[in-house]
Amino acid sequence: MSDLFPLSVSGAQVRRRGKVLVGPVDLTLQAGGVTIVVGPNGSGKTSLLKMLHGILRLNRGGITWACGTEDAQRRQAFVFQTPVMLRRTVLENLIYPLRLLNVPKAQARQQAEDWAARIGLSGAEGRQATVLSGGERQKLALARALIRKPDLLFLDEPCASLDGRAMREIEAILQDAVASGTRIIMSTHDMGQARRLADEVLFILHGKVHEFGPAAGFFEDPETPQARAFLNGDIVE
Repeated sequence: MSDLFPLSVSGAQVRRRGKVLVGPVDLTLQAGGVTIVVGPNGSGKTSLLKMLHGILRLNRGGITWACGTEDAQRRQAFVFQTPVMLRRTVLENLIYPLRLLNVPKAQARQQAEDWAARIGLSGAEGRQATVLSGGERQKLALARALIRKPDLLFLDEPCASLDGRAMREIEAILQDAVASGTRIIMSTHDMGQARRLADEVLFILHGKVHEFGPAAGFFEDPETPQARAFLNGDIVE
């Protein structure tokens, strides 16, 4: 079990140009499993993830990791909705994070080749990452994050605009990662995916945590009318 957790968030808020992007948030996350963040478009899902990861600076409140902030940040990774590809080959994209960790070249190359095979890119190691399809780029970004064996992985709608096959492949990679001990905090707009993956659900609305708890309870009997409306596909304001 990772010693990053519990993660305690107290009165955390991010403002930009006078507008509140997210918060104030009071939240405690424990170790293990998958937290799925859901909410209407523009509700603050991405801002919440970035705030927890440390990409967005707090204007008020605090975020406390059990192991300390610097140590926690070294042990987590973030995969964006639109993956950022290095202008290098598939293999070089996978080797790069390992070299930053001073993994010997031969060992890094072997691990990169193993991951390329796991994501269905065996034989394409020499292709430029920037010319891959959307699904291939997303799988490569995921593999590049997981190859470091992070204790915690943030994902911002990693399957948006992907077809069913690519989504299944990415979900299988995520389930393997969780089985290997990686904690996942992930946003998605796909309720089917949320039901398949979530151990707990965080429903965000207007930048605030509106509902948070075990996935079964949220999907079967949400506490608030806003959450019920959201699950029914109604417009939530």
